[in-house]
Amino acid sequence: MKLFIVEDDTIIAQKIKQHMKKWGYEGAIVQDFQNVLSEAIAFDPQLILMDISLPFFNGYYWCGEIRKVSKTPIIFISSATDNMNIVRAIEMGADDYITKPFDFEVLVAKIHAILRRTYDFNAASNVIEHRGLIFNINNFTISFKDQTEELTKNEAKIFQTLMENKGKIIKRDKLMMTLWESDSFVDDSALYTNINRLRKKLDHMGLEHFITTKKGEGYMIEGSI
Repeated sequence: MKLFIVEDDTIIAQKIKQHMKKWGYEGAIVQDFQNVLSEAIAFDPQLILMDISLPFFNGYYWCGEIRKVSKTPIIFISSATDNMNIVRAIEMGADDYITKPFDFEVLVAKIHAILRRTYDFNAASNVIEHRGLIFNINNFTISFKDQTEELTKNEAKIFQTLMENKGKIIKRDKLMMTLWESDSFVDDSALYTNINRLRKKLDHMGLEHFITTKKGEGYMIEGSI
């Protein structure tokens, strides 16, 4: 089981990571407090521990951002003990709230309880992030900053193939085969139409040239820019 720790007190974060390791958990501590969502998606944890007071954006903000794309359980850990903070955390989508200082055995018990009642699902595995864009495979949506666009089934299948193979050229034949496997008859012109519609949605979000054409070969999403 994987645990993502969003805590700017490195001593507390390391203690949590080491203690949970004894219980068989793989822990990761956030490195970039401006890109908590991207790191969480990349690590794909089964549970997130979130402090309220963080650099740049607070835990409430990141909880809200994570809840837009994932149902991964979130436990707040904070020195704030007033009911208003606890209520706000729950309203933002948190699953539990633990006040500092806390007993590690209580933390373990709460983590175990939440995991027991949460899984059998892992919504985070159905989310792909790249260059700030988030693609939700479950509901065929792409999100960038404060914008969200819905994709058609065929657009989503094309985009999923490109996102899962970013940095690689995907031949037109492979993309058409992906659509044929879904019982959709697609010729080269239909593929071109779907790609263009997908590009227009990306352009509208400010992501021009997100999908590039490799003349005579196919299409690709650059691995990094």
